[in-house]
Amino acid sequence: MSTISHDELEAIRDSVRALCEQFPGAYWRDLDAKREYPTAFVKALTEAGFLGALIPEEYGGSGLGLRAACAILQEIHKNGCNAGAAHAQMYTMGTVLKHGSDAQKKDLLPKVASGEIRLQAFGVTEPTSGTDTLQLNTTAVKQGDHYVVNGQKIWISRAEHSDYMVLLARTTPKDQVKKKGEGLSVFLLDMREAKNNGMTIRPIRTMMNHATTEIFFDNVKIPAANLIGEEGKGFKYILDGMNAERTLIAAECLGDAEWFIKKAVAYANDRKVFGRPIGQNQGIQFPIARAYAQFKASSLVVERAADLFDAGEKCAEEANMGKMLASEASWAAAEICVQVHGGFAFAEEFDVERKFRETRLYQVAPISTNLILSYLAEHVLGLPRSF
Repeated sequence: MSTISHDELEAIRDSVRALCEQFPGAYWRDLDAKREYPTAFVKALTEAGFLGALIPEEYGGSGLGLRAACAILQEIHKNGCNAGAAHAQMYTMGTVLKHGSDAQKKDLLPKVASGEIRLQAFGVTEPTSGTDTLQLNTTAVKQGDHYVVNGQKIWISRAEHSDYMVLLARTTPKDQVKKKGEGLSVFLLDMREAKNNGMTIRPIRTMMNHATTEIFFDNVKIPAANLIGEEGKGFKYILDGMNAERTLIAAECLGDAEWFIKKAVAYANDRKVFGRPIGQNQGIQFPIARAYAQFKASSLVVERAADLFDAGEKCAEEANMGKMLASEASWAAAEICVQVHGGFAFAEEFDVERKFRETRLYQVAPISTNLILSYLAEHVLGLPRSF
């Protein structure tokens, strides 16, 4: 179903692999120790055109589909790097592309594609609502030619390294909407302007170097011209991009699984205990082989999700299953990779412990496994709503 050929995908993978060779494990370990943002890596991705893959050519991007974008992110993770510092730029721009005005698209997208500005922050989650997005409390009240925003967001990655944020806020109080999916609106927030005018960013130190923050809005003004689409329809606009987000994250998990499996196999062949390679033992072989089977099976679902998305067809089932299965495959591969390496897995120089921490995130974000199972149970299988 995909319009991109196998040879074209392989060419993309080769290019990404060559770029990643410039950023070996030592680069990532140094950043991890200092909790620094991979500026050089993001710059290289941008200059190579990889972060503009989903931006149409008329706006300076590559005009590729989701299948190609998945190949880019998978290859990054397969080669020991991490795309978390920039992957949101691929899917956040979709809200502007699909629902933004001509003026917004012409002004913003070429600058994103060229790297002149970064659109990497996605302001949705709040401390009290979590994934129950319809209960968010951050408000945007219209006053003349601008909106005034008050509230709080949490787990907003890359906020300190992004020029713009796609922000979801409540423009109609919950008790005044006819349907609970109404009353939320999406805005393009110029963070450079807001930082000095009521917006406060507080870094949150986490188990992985993900530049995660908490953000407070105190009477932050956003021009009315920065409203994306129609007021009150923001939740629908955000949902449009979630299938792409989940599929892209799933591709990263596939890359992690490949990295862990390759690492485990190499060490199992080389490491000798009691006079023989530990890979000769079925207790080592079988978990690696099972992780590989999980990786291969989940790859098919993720590819199917991307193909359906590129064809403009419904893909929520496949996107959700792909994200769940791929994250489980990467975690299984991570577990056996640690077990194979034994004590050496905990030594930073092997990179296993860093990748182990990084891939664990995707059991939780951008949507937890339990919520995916709930979606499949209700919307696919027809079981009663559980919450």
